[in-house]
Amino acid sequence: MEFDRDLQSVQEVRNLVARAKAAQREFAACSQQQVDGVVRAIAYACAANAERLAKLAVEETGFGVWQDKVLKNLLGSAMTYESIRELKTVGILREDRERKIWEVAVPVGVVAALIPSTNPTSTAMYKTLIALKAGNAIIISPHPGAKNCTAETFRVIHQAAAAAGAPAGLVQCVTVPTQEGTAALLKNRDVGMILATGGEAMVRAAYCSGNPALGVGPGNGPSYIEKSADIPLAVKHIFDSKTFDNGTICASEQSIVTEHCIRDRVTAEAEKQGGYFMSPEESEKVGRFIMRANGTMNPKIVGRSAKVIAEMAGISVPAGTRVLISPQTTVGRDNPYSREKLCPILAFYVEENWESACARCIEILQNEGVGHTMTIHSEDMSVIREFALKKPVSRLLVNTPGALGGVGAVTGLQPALTLGCGAVGGSATSDNVGPMNLINIRRVAFGLRELEELRGSVSAPESTAGAPVSPGQDSAADLRQAAGALSRADIEAITQAVLARLAQ
Repeated sequence: MEFDRDLQSVQEVRNLVARAKAAQREFAACSQQQVDGVVRAIAYACAANAERLAKLAVEETGFGVWQDKVLKNLLGSAMTYESIRELKTVGILREDRERKIWEVAVPVGVVAALIPSTNPTSTAMYKTLIALKAGNAIIISPHPGAKNCTAETFRVIHQAAAAAGAPAGLVQCVTVPTQEGTAALLKNRDVGMILATGGEAMVRAAYCSGNPALGVGPGNGPSYIEKSADIPLAVKHIFDSKTFDNGTICASEQSIVTEHCIRDRVTAEAEKQGGYFMSPEESEKVGRFIMRANGTMNPKIVGRSAKVIAEMAGISVPAGTRVLISPQTTVGRDNPYSREKLCPILAFYVEENWESACARCIEILQNEGVGHTMTIHSEDMSVIREFALKKPVSRLLVNTPGALGGVGAVTGLQPALTLGCGAVGGSATSDNVGPMNLINIRRVAFGLRELEELRGSVSAPESTAGAPVSPGQDSAADLRQAAGALSRADIEAITQAVLARLAQ
């Protein structure tokens, strides 16, 4: 019965959290060398199984391309490990001798890791590595539509962790995923941090749980091709990104925005590289498949190829079509092409100049995807600088593929599969999330002076009670007289002098 399954799931979560809490206490006593040994063993085991797990993910979910998921798995394992291997995360992290302050690493405790169906194996690897590197335990919560491949990824991780001497229960996985069980995990008081990667409703639930959470919003990044760009290379980057794993990375481009003066060159290059510009009638047919009646993305299009989507919509496309492109002039919640599409579909906007293109990109982001990622293809540093200063995103990627650049595969960003969207996007961080996001810092501060010294370092301006203090007096004198008794008139005089100086 479904009711019994829900109860079983909730009880399982309670048991997992209790075991994880005990295991984390033991792990917290390990040295940096011991922690690194466990992390290294897991990374190597995941990398060794990258191809097998990639194939399992595609077989179970139907999303994406297994060859690309191999690269995702290597990003979530080997690349993530290489980026964090030298990071100090145990004990005293830093000593400021001048200010006499120590910074001590304190793990957040038990990490609840929500795993999306679009990246069900690579995200489990990545979140495990950054959680354990920070000294935490982790509970993996798979998406019901990808529970088998995520469970197999957990098995690889668990075996490697155990062989490396990790405490039993340090890495665990929910085996009965239900909405009730997930809710119980998110709200459990012994969970120290939630890593929420998935649908908007799930991320919102994580933030409403009462526990600390790091979540991500939807991506809807435009890609601006400016007139100084290397157009063939720009189109290549966009198409490489949009077709990588059939567009299932949320940092992938969702629209092309370009200028009227280069429209024909961009269009010709896009067609040359496998882009198919749909007619208004064809756009209407495909558009019906992009969103469901409730305004959310249709899972039937997620991770599917351009050919498969065209067939579902009943339109004919040339052989070799890689990306479906729909010319658009409007942006809105009711225009599916101006929203996130985790598949090889792009909107195409043409603007008069870079200023109007800038405004259009902001409009697209504010419609959906604000705070996430966008790309710009340009050789004009002044334009790039203007975009950097004005765009409401956490990552502005320059002359690089959005999907691979955003996750740090082809840029210098932290390799990550959880991309923060900052406050503007409703996220607690704008970082590519790494181990330091899963550590609290305890500061040990030594005394530098005594109260008598503090008083002795401040003296009052000479004035009679009630007499105004001139704003032209020495600025230090305006603020002094912490020692001795001050009359109300003295306090008023000093306050007025300070306010007058600030107003200058």
